[in-house]
Amino acid sequence: MAKTEAFSGNTTDFGDFVKDEEEELDLEELVELWHRYDTEDNQNVLYPIYLGEMLNERYLVEHKLGFGGGLTVWMAFDLQGKREVALKVMALGNWSVNEIRIQDKIIKTVRDTSQTVASLHEAGIIHRENCYVDLNARNCMWGMAPIDALSRSAKYELLGRPSKQTIPFVNLWKRGELVSPVKVPEDLRTEEFYLCDFGLAKKIGDLTTPRGYPPMHYCSPDRLHKQEPSFACDMWSYMAIFSMLYLLFPPFPAFLEGGVVSGMVECLGPLPEQWKGLYTHPGGFDSWYDQSRSPDLNHDLAAKIAHFRPDADLAERQHVQSIMSKVFIYDPEKRPTAVELLRDPSFRAIMDR
Repeated sequence: MAKTEAFSGNTTDFGDFVKDEEEELDLEELVELWHRYDTEDNQNVLYPIYLGEMLNERYLVEHKLGFGGGLTVWMAFDLQGKREVALKVMALGNWSVNEIRIQDKIIKTVRDTSQTVASLHEAGIIHRENCYVDLNARNCMWGMAPIDALSRSAKYELLGRPSKQTIPFVNLWKRGELVSPVKVPEDLRTEEFYLCDFGLAKKIGDLTTPRGYPPMHYCSPDRLHKQEPSFACDMWSYMAIFSMLYLLFPPFPAFLEGGVVSGMVECLGPLPEQWKGLYTHPGGFDSWYDQSRSPDLNHDLAAKIAHFRPDADLAERQHVQSIMSKVFIYDPEKRPTAVELLRDPSFRAIMDR
């Protein structure tokens, strides 16, 4: 367990406590649920943190970066390294155990982190193995320009002053706060792009991975039909993230009756007939597997690209359509590998722009 203490320096500038019920409700929309900190009947208890706390006599907690299903992430100043760092504080339970285990494997086996998906696959690791989805936008991050030399007040001016509240309704074993996350301005964003969150990553054939339930927007259709996890699942999810970044919208909408899968069928055509009856969720439709159907030309990949990116020239749109059409294929064995995609002429043309 981390050694913690209150910071003995300036404690007056660590954000603002909410003042009324309206501010409490606004904060509630931005933070994790308070009952995640309750130790009663909770196998994945979150670790309470507060702004101004010193962790391991080294890391001064200054702001909140975000939270997930089994963790919170904090911006802290490393007093030894004299730089800002992100501290990922895991919940108790199997999720954190697997995260540490797989991180150790990655450190030992993945040497080249500049092409993360390809390097993970070469090491026999898939990023996500669960009932629903592999990669998703919440485990991908833009880089941020360093702010190490700034005062705390200057950091807050850039990232927003944190709004906070002592964790309510829970008999806490140590002090903790619910804290609003940073708002990173566009001019601080760098061109680096990072893959993170390995709590559900696994080696192919490893049976010790916990289950999770990330968003379905990024899920490969084969995993939604009880097919075995594979590197191809990651490739579908990677392309869903690519599409989100390029189009600024999910490639397959969830608002149609039947959800994301109906969006896939509308855009790409019918699912394989042999998948009928294998859908993992309630509410599936037999029409998804009707081989007489064709993609809706008003909502296929070409139409989506033209609609959402009218600013792109014809050559760029053709390259993007080529990339998407090669990866958004129902048969996982026909999807390109990460290495093959990196070498694809259309992919290289887009990356070199």
